[in-house]
Amino acid sequence: MADRFLAHLPVGEPPVPFDGGMPGWEIFPFEGDLRVKTLDPPVVPEPPRNGEDGPGDCFICQDPDAQTIWSDERWLLRRTAEPSAVPVVVLLCPREHYDFVELPAGLAAELVPLQQRIERAIHALGGVARVHIEKIGDGARHLHWWFIARPEGLTQLRGSCLVMWDDILPRQPLEQWHAVLRELATHLAADGGTVH
Repeated sequence: MADRFLAHLPVGEPPVPFDGGMPGWEIFPFEGDLRVKTLDPPVVPEPPRNGEDGPGDCFICQDPDAQTIWSDERWLLRRTAEPSAVPVVVLLCPREHYDFVELPAGLAAELVPLQQRIERAIHALGGVARVHIEKIGDGARHLHWWFIARPEGLTQLRGSCLVMWDDILPRQPLEQWHAVLRELATHLAADGGTVH
């Protein structure tokens, strides 16, 4: 069945240059001539993600407090390993080892209100125009939602290229990053949970 999604792709051949799409957007962080990589053949079965075999090989389950800035009895809000360039990048994870499709109904019912609460807490920091919320899931099986804050006024960073901009721009000073994360966790804890 997957072949129907691959038949039109130039696997193993240099792609034909494409004039439209993301490279033409004003928010695209690169300029000049770009060379698109040759598309590798599919790898099936795919390599396992972190935690694919259960909590025993999941880095989140092995040390749930590592990188956690706020938690309650069911959820963890974790920071990235390094400071971000943008105001905030944090990840929301259930304490238990679930992927999104198997999240129990009770946790699923809590998810959107908690996402709203986190977004409000990020906006309360000031200087944030938008908060992007993303679920990617290719690196780890343990469910994690990304919250990525765009600085107010930097409209060139808006949209789906925000993640690339965060990788390209200089990172916040370590002390500032820690202070922002503490402030965010404190905002969240005002409605329950624990600051780490």
